[in-house]
Amino acid sequence: MNTIKMRKTYLFFAIISTFALNGCDNYLDIVPDKTQEIELMFERKEAAYRALATCYHYLPQEDGVYSTSAFASDELTTPIAKETPGVELMRGKQSVDNPIMGLWDDTYPYGRSQESLFKAIRACNIFIENIDMVKDMKTEEKQTWKSEVIFLKAYYHFLLFRQYGPIPIIDVNLPITAGVEDVRIKRKPVDEVVEYIVSTIDKSVEHLPTRITSSNDYGRIDKLIAYSIKSRVLLYAASPLFNGNATFYDTFKDKDGVKLFNTTYDKEKWKKALDAAEYALQLAEANNVKLYEFSGVVPTFDTLDIKQPEVKALYNYRYMFTERWNSELIWGNSNPVNNGQWWSLQAASMMINPDASANEAAWQWTSPTIQAAEAYYTKNGLPIDEDLTFKYTNRYSLARVTDADKYHAMTGSTIMIPNLHLGREPRFYASIGFDKGIYRTWGQKWNLAMKKGEAYGRRGNTNDYVITGYVLKKVCHPNSEGDAYNKLVAYPWPIIRLAELYLNYAEAYNEYYGPDQKVYDALNKVRIRSGVPTVEQSWGNPALAKTLNKHKTRDGLREIIKQERRIELAFEGHRNFDVRRWKEADKYFNIPVTGWSVDGSTTNTFYIVKTVGQRSFITPRDYLHPIKYSEMIVNSNLVQNPGW
Repeated sequence: MNTIKMRKTYLFFAIISTFALNGCDNYLDIVPDKTQEIELMFERKEAAYRALATCYHYLPQEDGVYSTSAFASDELTTPIAKETPGVELMRGKQSVDNPIMGLWDDTYPYGRSQESLFKAIRACNIFIENIDMVKDMKTEEKQTWKSEVIFLKAYYHFLLFRQYGPIPIIDVNLPITAGVEDVRIKRKPVDEVVEYIVSTIDKSVEHLPTRITSSNDYGRIDKLIAYSIKSRVLLYAASPLFNGNATFYDTFKDKDGVKLFNTTYDKEKWKKALDAAEYALQLAEANNVKLYEFSGVVPTFDTLDIKQPEVKALYNYRYMFTERWNSELIWGNSNPVNNGQWWSLQAASMMINPDASANEAAWQWTSPTIQAAEAYYTKNGLPIDEDLTFKYTNRYSLARVTDADKYHAMTGSTIMIPNLHLGREPRFYASIGFDKGIYRTWGQKWNLAMKKGEAYGRRGNTNDYVITGYVLKKVCHPNSEGDAYNKLVAYPWPIIRLAELYLNYAEAYNEYYGPDQKVYDALNKVRIRSGVPTVEQSWGNPALAKTLNKHKTRDGLREIIKQERRIELAFEGHRNFDVRRWKEADKYFNIPVTGWSVDGSTTNTFYIVKTVGQRSFITPRDYLHPIKYSEMIVNSNLVQNPGW
């Protein structure tokens, strides 16, 4: 949707933000009394197109430093004094007075503000109700545009549901004449919310194209996007947080005594998720959507190494994320932050080039945690604590780099790095940079020297350094250069890609039927693309697997699927919500953040594990975001989430 991006307008926002009904919640569903202006907005196609762009404009920007969910997990941290909202959230600084990373009300982090998604829904409703008035458009085109916005309305409801659980359903806007009680909308039970989202998605597909093929329209909604997101919605609905969660929400009711969570487990929800994932996969494959494999021009420094399967797999994964509108991308945000703005996650992750005359767009302060580094498999496709050949107990001990790792780390008789960085899978090396590792960036091939005082390490008292000793590669295009913002290679941030559908399918199938070759096949497609042995090869080998044949039990396979998801979708904004929907946040989000001692200038002083940040997660309170206190005052029919 390049043209929508370029012609974005805040017209709706300008109209609706000027209106507030005294004593009522101005975020929900009131139609502004600007009938004449709305009629002008929908008189001609050009103006209606700007209105359509406005509906897309509200999409959250996961590639922004101050809006990404990757900091709101155990994946990333930062040394900057003014912490990102995600880090603040994980440190237990959430509050009802000023919620962090909320979507219910407006939040104003650095960069572009995240406006209330109820505003987004209201804008969508205005569009849906008025698009038929446009005079110079064919009926078919009106129907397509309306279908796009119907989907967006469903998607915005889902994002709110994912964060808050039971939410008000705003299917139509109320007239300006609505009474006070009419606008004090109540929260709906979780099952009702999910049913509404799914039925609205199903309604949207009628007039959508199966697949957008014009580059001018990339990013706009099509059937494949709609059905893929439906898969995600139903996966969440089937997950432990929302499916039979009596432990947390048995007494959670509205002011009329209506239970907001169905606390009886329903296995059939997994079947719905499975069917949705299967249908989306069939549609994707029928439309030539396939897992990405690098086929571009190989830089001269890798023309020989690319012949090695592990290097080819590294290229597959690195470019899969950053190559514009590639074969795997189902839906990307065509208005990303990574288009040269200072608060982009790519700029914050770019390494400073000591040979460059300027480093304007290289901040070098986005840091993967040791927890994130440890999550990746060994080269044998097993977790580091499950691989009998991996030195797990001595993973922090130092060793020399052998020829087996020469494509990912420097070699030499004096070079020592932790066992943790040796013998790992290609996705580790494609995603995380480390001291004495090899990093393809700035169009070059760097040998990283990250101890204090070295070329890529901490220098002086600047905040431009990676506090854990790790640098995030995944979000940085290999050809980006950080001396100027216009040299950052922009790409649409992936909202959903094919690999997720395979993982959705695997998870739902295992939960409903148990272990099966169909699950292995889905996982193996993702693993093989990434240069990882199949599930059967890894877990069925007694010389490798500590827990032999773990994949043959439902519980064992569940753990495998979760880790596969953690690795494949790392730093994309999934981890925060996956851990919550699995009800495992108290397991992962209360662990202190660790990294290497980046103030060390020698091998022995640098490679010391150090706590660099604390995490705090209170169960069950923190599983759902709080509604801002002022919103509760305005709408007396709202009830707060438990614990807040």
